[in-house]
Amino acid sequence: MKFLYISLFVLISSSLFAQKSIDDLLRQTNHKGIPYISAQELAMPKTKVVILDTREADEFAVSHLKNAILVGYNNFSVDSITNYVANKQFPIVVYCSLGIRSETIAAQLKKAGYTKVYNLYGGIFEWKNNNFKVFDSENNETDNIHVYSKYWGQWLTNGNKILNGSAK
Repeated sequence: MKFLYISLFVLISSSLFAQKSIDDLLRQTNHKGIPYISAQELAMPKTKVVILDTREADEFAVSHLKNAILVGYNNFSVDSITNYVANKQFPIVVYCSLGIRSETIAAQLKKAGYTKVYNLYGGIFEWKNNNFKVFDSENNETDNIHVYSKYWGQWLTNGNKILNGSAK
């Protein structure tokens, strides 16, 4: 009987906490209200968008997408976006580590009347996993990616995982 309880516990725990892929993670956490843009599509030279980084300043300093604007998550204000994007029909791409926090910010932008808001599928992790360039606070190319936490870092498969200023 003890074996049955242990087996049941292991089965339930693994199904609740194990993620097989970024697809699985985003299917479980996001609500599908914001369309995705792939890393490949965003990287195309003719893609004209404003890119908003919805992570926090310490994450952005480690690395970010070229020309991304830090808007943060914890203190995000839709009102501040008009400084960067006055035309509510201009395409905006938001991203974070994986695309979870950025979906929340994207939903706020949509609610405020922005009509072309996209969430970068898999966030900066998927961007780096596809070998696209990221830049540090001095705009130098880097392989470092702030992983937010050890748990979330499991989805970064390319680059140096940085947490609290040191490699993990």
